[in-house]
Amino acid sequence: MRKKCMRKQWSFFLCIVLIVAMALSAVGCNGGKENQSKGGSAAEQQTESDAENGNLDEPKGEDSDGAKNENPNETDSEAADDDQADTEGNVLGEGETQFPFTVVNQEGEETLFEIHTDKETVGEALQDVGLIEGEEGEYGLFVKTVNGITADYDKDGVYWAFYVNGEYAAEGVDSTKITEGDAYAFKVE
Repeated sequence: MRKKCMRKQWSFFLCIVLIVAMALSAVGCNGGKENQSKGGSAAEQQTESDAENGNLDEPKGEDSDGAKNENPNETDSEAADDDQADTEGNVLGEGETQFPFTVVNQEGEETLFEIHTDKETVGEALQDVGLIEGEEGEYGLFVKTVNGITADYDKDGVYWAFYVNGEYAAEGVDSTKITEGDAYAFKVE
């Protein structure tokens, strides 16, 4: 009887140790998710360019002296204006066609861009401005890096999913024609 009780306790102890080990390994694997490309992300390059030209806006929620400006009376329209202002510093490319592009990283943080181009497809336009990188495969371009953040399914078990108007895209980014009024996004999944 005592031997059976010891065996149950030992099994329970080993289960706890394995759970802790798995949790620690999952946390330890999270450190390398945001691999930056050699030249930095397009957003970083745009910010550096804005800084050189003196086009930096004050951070949201701060006065010119750096004090926090917490206004409980801020309306939804003011918040929408703030969201629209977020894309002003992230205008990339040149051309007659423009479209909104959103990058959603693994933590759910969004970075908004306004892309200007004369290219035919979303993939060509995003590669042209340096926002995406990937490998050609039998099904087209397999995107591994977006805005300097690498998501490699073979290594991390996550990948970049391509969305059109908030819905999972029916075709790849390199096959998707730019359509006026459509919004495009890449999300880590």
